[in-house]
Amino acid sequence: MKWFEISIHTTNEAIEPISNILHETGASGVVIEDPTELTKEREDWFGEIFDLNPDDYPTDGVIIKAYLPANSFINETVETMKQEITDLTNFNIDIGRNVVTMVEVNDEDWANAWKKYYHPVKISETFTIVPTWEQYETVANEKVIELDPGMAFGTGTHPTTVMCIQALERTVKSNDEVIDVGTGSGVLSIAAALLGAKHVDALDLDEVAVKSAMDNINLNKVGNVVHVQQGNLLQGVSKQVDVVVANILAEVILRFTDDAANVVKENGYFITSGIIQQKKDEVREALIASGFSIEETLTMEDWVAFIARKNG
Repeated sequence: MKWFEISIHTTNEAIEPISNILHETGASGVVIEDPTELTKEREDWFGEIFDLNPDDYPTDGVIIKAYLPANSFINETVETMKQEITDLTNFNIDIGRNVVTMVEVNDEDWANAWKKYYHPVKISETFTIVPTWEQYETVANEKVIELDPGMAFGTGTHPTTVMCIQALERTVKSNDEVIDVGTGSGVLSIAAALLGAKHVDALDLDEVAVKSAMDNINLNKVGNVVHVQQGNLLQGVSKQVDVVVANILAEVILRFTDDAANVVKENGYFITSGIIQQKKDEVREALIASGFSIEETLTMEDWVAFIARKNG
């Protein structure tokens, strides 16, 4: 089978929204080539278990790569994607160079491209994310999440995801009920289940994400706890839960803070991530206006996450 490698030369700020566009376009996952990975200090990180090759990274900006199957509509698909990326400027998102290229690759090249970038990563005191093809020996009290980027949206190691998992470690207790809004690969739902949640609803509007999440949940043997379904944010959710987590764009979070306040139990938590620094005050104010108090603000690189508690 033939595939097309789509590369977008952009900015760090645009990684999350462009990754979301690629996902909605039909990409099974993304590769992010960010040259700051080569030199940055990782005071809040726990360190990758591999060496980075400078030849794999651009000299400026970032490059986001995704793979789409070759079909008769590929040109129209890419043109639509380009327009959606350009439209991000309407949300005051800096898209940088915004240079999009497309190269045809074979099945074997596509599979190897993922393996080139994806290795075990320890993202917290508790969790290490491991690709399915890697041999990895766990240590005492360590929890492993297995992911295959050939079927997942992202690899679970982006700062926004890392902060969400660290926030879940601080908030999820045994027998809690959790809702994961915009589940993507399902990695946050898997983490919640491994932390002892008794029931997790993993929601995503996109059918591809729903399938990817199901695959990863089965891979990690938490299907008895995590239930995946197609859903638009918290619409139609009537029950109350202990924790709601959402790793999505700030603009989307702002649309359902009131709904989250209705769904989260008193003294429960609403974890939000995917927030760029420029949007943090706006999201904080919306959370407070909806009846939450900010328990903790997490920052990593240019990203912000909030742990908000519903006032009793």
